Amino acid sequence: MGKEIQWSSPLTIGDSCDHRWSVILAGGDGKRLLPLTRKIAGDDRPKQFCAVLDGDTLLDQTRRRVKRIIKPLQTLLVVTKTHERFYTDQVAGSPPSCVLAQPCNRGTAPAILFSLVRLRQLDPRAVVAFFPSDHYFADEADFSAHVDSAFDAARSFGDKVVLLGIAPSSAEVEYGWIEPGAPFTNQISRAVFRVRRFWEKPDLSVASALMEQGCLWNSFVMVGQVDSFLGLIRRTLPNLFALFESIRPSLFTSEEPASLLKLFSGIRVSSFSGDVLVPYPEHLAVLPCGNLGWSDLGEASRVLSVRANKGLRAEWPSGYREEQEATG
Repeated sequence: MGKEIQWSSPLTIGDSCDHRWSVILAGGDGKRLLPLTRKIAGDDRPKQFCAVLDGDTLLDQTRRRVKRIIKPLQTLLVVTKTHERFYTDQVAGSPPSCVLAQPCNRGTAPAILFSLVRLRQLDPRAVVAFFPSDHYFADEADFSAHVDSAFDAARSFGDKVVLLGIAPSSAEVEYGWIEPGAPFTNQISRAVFRVRRFWEKPDLSVASALMEQGCLWNSFVMVGQVDSFLGLIRRTLPNLFALFESIRPSLFTSEEPASLLKLFSGIRVSSFSGDVLVPYPEHLAVLPCGNLGWSDLGEASRVLSVRANKGLRAEWPSGYREEQEATG
């Protein structure tokens, strides 16, 4: 084992009575929105590090939203080392142990597993919520209340991972869809349902049918006990799970960066939704949340729609609209 690094707290937080944690996923490359973010920022920064709605970056807005629910010292931030020049200033005030830098982006499954194996070391009894860093919620107060209920449900239902389901406003083909099953009988403060099936990015005809049947968009906000998440990944991606288990002795030591670099250089891209959620719906639960004014800001059309709904000026960097019309 390598020399241990003297990390600042939260290494002792797991000993407290509060085991609620959050993980903000900010390691994506934001390729679909690059034509816009290049015009705004003048470089190739991913959308989470860009102010696409107003003066704050999407990451700053996400951190502020999560702060309403979970203590900042119990919030981990997953980033990608190749984006370091874009996020350094934004994470300057965070403890080193709260910033998890992947050597490269290999999709959401490795990013989530990386955070889980580290979180298990910090607090084996953790109940953790995952938050994408490129989402928008018009009703943040109601969103916070639903996340609070999801924490209660995750504790109550043990091995279940609780997904926040959004009432759809269109037959969206770029989102995951959740088909609810029977309700749980031991309800907490809100109705929670079993998941009959998880549909990852269905075609238009299927999405239209799902919408008519009362299915929900997957917000990718998920809450569960750390061992529940790890158990799902162990079942669905056993080789990936074994690789991360093999580097456990290096975590929080000077050997961790080298171990991570070797691991990430040898793994394929994998999706938490497609590779982990889809195969085992029986281990999932869904908490319907209404619509909450939610949007995944992965496409320029959604950014435009949110800006219009917020009453923001519809001005964009010179040439962006013309470029969009010419290409699409």
